[in-house]
Amino acid sequence: MANTGYLWQLPDRVLSFDQRPLVVGIVNVTPDSFSDGGRFASPEAAVEHGLRLIEEGADLLDIGGESSRPGAERVPVEEELQRVLPVVQTLAGRSPVPLSVDTYKADVATACLAAGAAVINDITALTGDPAMAEAVRGARAGVILMHMQGNPATMQIDPRYDNVVDDIRQFFEDRLQVLMNQGIAREQTVIDPGIGFGKTVEHNLELLARLGEFHQLGRPVCLGVSRKGFMGKVLRRPITERLTASLAAACYAIVRGTAQLVRVHDVRETREAVNLLEAIAAFASEKPG
Repeated sequence: MANTGYLWQLPDRVLSFDQRPLVVGIVNVTPDSFSDGGRFASPEAAVEHGLRLIEEGADLLDIGGESSRPGAERVPVEEELQRVLPVVQTLAGRSPVPLSVDTYKADVATACLAAGAAVINDITALTGDPAMAEAVRGARAGVILMHMQGNPATMQIDPRYDNVVDDIRQFFEDRLQVLMNQGIAREQTVIDPGIGFGKTVEHNLELLARLGEFHQLGRPVCLGVSRKGFMGKVLRRPITERLTASLAAACYAIVRGTAQLVRVHDVRETREAVNLLEAIAAFASEKPG
């Protein structure tokens, strides 16, 4: 568990990654999520779920109102706002941890940031809506920039790369420069290579194995592997039986110091794994050899 010295600037605080990676708890306010089948689709259920994830150890909550599963269709802005805005408004007054909103729509981002969200998690890396950069810049929000080849409806149709790590690293290099020119500081950004978003099983495994190379960009890395489809293909397990695989992938990155945030559905289990790894690392540093 390497200390990175990275800082992440949010509107009201600065997050550091010197001690351990941060656990991001997923709150899906959707009827068609690939992972939880709409169990938290009502605002009331989503708020209750978010508060429970905080109790279980989430350092941030990531609230999403549109599924990005392979084959998913777009949701109108008005419908997405009806799903997520009441959740953000309620949690903003009750949550001690920052709130992130998983959206690529500027209108949704603007409303949620005004309601108390601090981070925008954009699966298009702020390319899906020309007004998104201004929404982030105006609120001085943190932003998670994710890589995706294609879009959710098409991304798993024969994805190809010359070199998956090099291609995605160059994508982020270009995006960070563009955003800096638009007034978004690097200190506001986190990068996410987008495991499962326009990648084959082999691409995903290579990204995990070479995740540390993204640190050449000088920014924290967010890893989202929780219950992902490639695990089911490797292990032949349905989505309800991928907790062990999700923890294994997260711990692999954490031990190697290549992920500073892990975005997960299973917060309690992940936080316990992180805490144990932290305890082992602390003991090892005190008693080398």
